[in-house]
Amino acid sequence: MLNQKRILVVDDDLEIRELLQEYLSKAGYDVTTAQNGLEMKAKLAVQYPDLILLDIMLPGDDGFTLCKYVRQDSSVPIIMLTAVSDETDQIIGLELGADDYIAKPFSPRQLVARIRALLRRTQQLQETTMSKPKAIRFAQWRLDPVTQRLNHQVTGQEVEMTSADFALLMLFLENPQTLLDRNAISNAIRGRDAQPQERGIDVQLSRLRQRLKDNGKQSTIIKTVRGNGYMFVADITYES
Repeated sequence: MLNQKRILVVDDDLEIRELLQEYLSKAGYDVTTAQNGLEMKAKLAVQYPDLILLDIMLPGDDGFTLCKYVRQDSSVPIIMLTAVSDETDQIIGLELGADDYIAKPFSPRQLVARIRALLRRTQQLQETTMSKPKAIRFAQWRLDPVTQRLNHQVTGQEVEMTSADFALLMLFLENPQTLLDRNAISNAIRGRDAQPQERGIDVQLSRLRQRLKDNGKQSTIIKTVRGNGYMFVADITYES
């Protein structure tokens, strides 16, 4: 099938791997599986997929370690498979660069919806960056929207960003002086509305602020409008 998206499922549970391979294949995806980190790395050495489903509890290298490994040289979307009530695992995964998470047990239909939303967001981001200016400058930073490279204009330091970091930063840069609520942010970085009491948005905003060296209490780039959302307040200039 032309333009068939490739998904790599990494889980040590054979039943789950077989179930996801069958269901996702029927949904139109090209699915491969790995039962541990060694198999995952071997498959990545041959070809990177369009999305990785990564279980946290794995023998040998766990999902956190493998997420960090992938993020060393790739921004491929990652959805972490977590325990239903373990919010800590969800937060750690996001801090390490995962794009989204889904708690076990989950329905295959719900998972497919998450996958489609994240792939759609990734595709839209790739398409929009093609028409962006050569560079965007704000505060003391310079962002190249095509290469997704963020550099400090004084020190020259380059800041590593995940695909979710980049999507979040571009959302703010495209909507300066505009109040953005949690649903707008979640749709931009995950392709779906925020869930009630979901802390993942706060984690990713905190991570972006840390990258920009932007103190939350005395922010000069992204301000918190308590109870309403967030606003990008720094001046922006464009290189054509």
